[in-house]
Amino acid sequence: MRSISIGLTEEQRKGVCELLNKDLADAYLLLVKTKKYHWDVVGPQFRTLHELWEEHYEALTMNIDSIAERVRALGFFPVSTMEGFLKLTSLRESSENLPLATQMVSNLADDHEQVIRNLREHIDKSSSDFHDEGTADFLTGLMEEHEEMAWMLRSFIEGESLQADGRATSQTAVSVN
Repeated sequence: MRSISIGLTEEQRKGVCELLNKDLADAYLLLVKTKKYHWDVVGPQFRTLHELWEEHYEALTMNIDSIAERVRALGFFPVSTMEGFLKLTSLRESSENLPLATQMVSNLADDHEQVIRNLREHIDKSSSDFHDEGTADFLTGLMEEHEEMAWMLRSFIEGESLQADGRATSQTAVSVN
């Protein structure tokens, strides 16, 4: 293999790629959960959520490809098996139980917020530990996309929501940490 001379040592590139592979695993599991909920959602919010989650999984698919290509550009290989994703992810798989639509939204909002926290940490490490501002900038863009998706999901479940029997029930606003 031709040597890579981009101003980062192999150790720096390897460290960044380990972070990127964790982000890739999180993105892949979040994609799977989003698709599952896209397919399985029922109730009065079906159409709205079905379409929202389609937008989200399309964005996640593009992000997954970008993360994998970033790993390749740095001279390493992206994780690319379900076993590998499940070993590296910080998220939990969705159970076989089918939650109500608002719980699906809440679950995905929680996952996006976890991804955001991870990305913040990885941005800091990319820059301070590995001196790779390019990856830090790349991750910042991903984080901003997850922030928007989380906001959309939180906005959906704030205020009025529907119970399983179709009655409206008032919910309090989600607290922000």
